[in-house]
Amino acid sequence: MTDSILVFYGSYRSDRLGIRLAHYIVAALNARGARAELIDAQAIGLPMLDRMYKEYPAGSAPPALETLAGKIKAADAFVFVTGEYNWSVQPGLKNLTDHFLEEWFWRPAAIASYSAGRTAGVRAGTAWHGILSEMGMVVVSSTLAVGGIAAAFDAEGLPTGDGGAAVTHAFPRFADDLAWWTEATRAQKARRAPPY
Repeated sequence: MTDSILVFYGSYRSDRLGIRLAHYIVAALNARGARAELIDAQAIGLPMLDRMYKEYPAGSAPPALETLAGKIKAADAFVFVTGEYNWSVQPGLKNLTDHFLEEWFWRPAAIASYSAGRTAGVRAGTAWHGILSEMGMVVVSSTLAVGGIAAAFDAEGLPTGDGGAAVTHAFPRFADDLAWWTEATRAQKARRAPPY
């Protein structure tokens, strides 16, 4: 069975370098036989959270919210690509995730972090681990952490230099971990319905 994986990216900045990592992950997952799709928070343009998807009467949610809810519900797994803002998470990505709750439940999530400097966004990645767990996802232990994002990928998302080589080396374990948990959660849900 082909894994359907949503790859979320949340920067709203004019010069977005992390989008290169997101494009790389989508292409690399697809090359492994998954069906990965980029969900770009900026392109979707949800407003600042006022009402969660579940708080709208059935059929009355804004079209972008309704479409995204359907994609989240249908996905087998998620990847969250996050930069680090002031030792924490990007507001655009956090805002997008907060529009939903039950839609995330009982699926695995993986975290890929990045930054311009040597810390590779790991503080944001650590923060996301708790957030995603609280939102009902199983967060896999393998992560990607990319420091010096500007030199690690070209404009098309192809790995370059030592940073790109490091990502290429680390990616198979990251993807294998996510695939294992995706298969495990699918098998468990087929065996027994989630408790809530």
